Amino acid sequence: MTAMNVVHMRVKPGQEDEFVRIHQAMDARAMPGGRNFWLVRSGERSFVVVAEWDSLEALAAARPAMIANLDKLRPILEDLGGGRGLTEPWSGEVALHMGL
Repeated sequence: MTAMNVVHMRVKPGQEDEFVRIHQAMDARAMPGGRNFWLVRSGERSFVVVAEWDSLEALAAARPAMIANLDKLRPILEDLGGGRGLTEPWSGEVALHMGL
């Protein structure tokens, strides 16, 4: 079953280009089982990462690599407020996919 993870982050002022650069430099080979990756600019200094995986097991196995990438991002991230911290992550199995 295909799995997805979605993570919302907000960067500090003036750090948008650096945020994108760090993601471009990410080593996708360190995350086997990944199918697709999107970095969506969702507002002023806000981004959403969306990734598609072969399975929840593949997503779980990639967590150390994802955390290593997050460690590079932490200095340029802004707290989201409301007790959420620097990131707001969600993940799970795909319940419905509609190809267009």
